[in-house]
Amino acid sequence: MAFARLSAIVAIAFAVSQSANAALTKRVTCASGHVTANAACCALFPMVDKLQTDLFDGGDCGEEAHSALRLSFHDAIGFSIHGGKGGGADGSILIFNKTELAFHANGGIDDITARQFPVFQELKLSPGDFVHLAAAVGTANCPGAPRLEFMFGRPAPKAPAPDLTVPEPTDSVTKILARFADAGFSPEEAVSLLSSHTIAAADVVDPTIPGTPFDSTVGTFDTQVFLEVLLKGNSFPGNGSQSGEVLSPLAGEMRLQSDFVISQDPRTACLWQARVNNQQLMVSSFKSAMAKLQTLGQNRARLIDCSDVVPVPKPFTANIKFPATFSRKDVQIACPQLPFPSLATVAGPAPTVPPVPGS
Repeated sequence: MAFARLSAIVAIAFAVSQSANAALTKRVTCASGHVTANAACCALFPMVDKLQTDLFDGGDCGEEAHSALRLSFHDAIGFSIHGGKGGGADGSILIFNKTELAFHANGGIDDITARQFPVFQELKLSPGDFVHLAAAVGTANCPGAPRLEFMFGRPAPKAPAPDLTVPEPTDSVTKILARFADAGFSPEEAVSLLSSHTIAAADVVDPTIPGTPFDSTVGTFDTQVFLEVLLKGNSFPGNGSQSGEVLSPLAGEMRLQSDFVISQDPRTACLWQARVNNQQLMVSSFKSAMAKLQTLGQNRARLIDCSDVVPVPKPFTANIKFPATFSRKDVQIACPQLPFPSLATVAGPAPTVPPVPGS
């Protein structure tokens, strides 16, 4: 009898567990045919389609995609865990653009805000939801990128972020890490966020060469930028321009002074080097850091997880390579205790990296 009662209890417990699991995984089919975990997310699917059509050329990993990702960072980082700064990931950079675009660190963002604003007005999302949904959708167009989280329901911003909250390429490592720490990020998370530079290009660091990419595979979210920043170049900090540019050994490519000094500083060099040819580490750490960034200043308990409206990026599973004519001897190692990966070299003459189209 005791055994029978125990069996009955176990059976009931199992049934309750299965019922709970079913409730947790229950899916909703929207009128559009899309499936989501929350009915409130159904309204976002046609908005994602419109973003792809009106902003991202049908799903392109180009100028607008990397600019949308940059905009999300510049919007959210204006925040302090100690208070007294902006509202974080609230879209203030879009709605208070006349104020925030005047900040020196936000140079070059006027183009993407001008592109996004008419679409923002049409979709009628809150500014924060629009900015951070656009960033997630644009990033998803880049092969190798993670499928970023999207939390839905940010309230409207109350005020612009203050100036001097966005790190600049001329800043020292100490100043950059201090600014990230003030916003709640560790050095590891700061380096993780710099993974965005794999699909980035500069328009105003040197205005004579707009659309200059930071690595030779700007259309792919891969670890190439972590390799190419380490290549020995013709100019290093102290000889770089006042704008924060350090000459890259690859023609047509730009290396930010801030990226280079972070790759060489004892506090961050091993974090940087560990990402060379480690796609899984780069992608997982970037996704985690972006989830934190894109909800700075927000009460996550009041937001709805609509991450399943974000398109699934195409994978990148290959190993990166040294650009043609480069090899291990050209690497400026700053973390000797970490083995450097063995990489092949692209065949052919020394490359010239083309500018990003549409810049």
